[in-house]
Amino acid sequence: MCELMTIAAAVAFTAWHFANRSRGRRDNAVFTAMLMFWGAALMWSVDCVANAMDGEPLLDISKEDLLLGLIVWAGGLAVFGVLRAIDRKRDFKC
Repeated sequence: MCELMTIAAAVAFTAWHFANRSRGRRDNAVFTAMLMFWGAALMWSVDCVANAMDGEPLLDISKEDLLLGLIVWAGGLAVFGVLRAIDRKRDFKC
């Protein structure tokens, strides 16, 4: 479940990044969050494949895995919020 949630967040931030880019805007917070979520998705993809090779189900659909996915979402969004606040503070100083 955390794999699917992380992929969803990565796709959302990727769409946001390319929408900003098509408008000629750069947003380091969105780009960093996109990379963080894609890195987590890649890590869990490798873990899911390794578990499947050991005979376990490909995706773990359990409450604990859902909780882990929510924690990863919350952590990623917290880092995104901090980076966005830093960027905004930097923009106001100029």
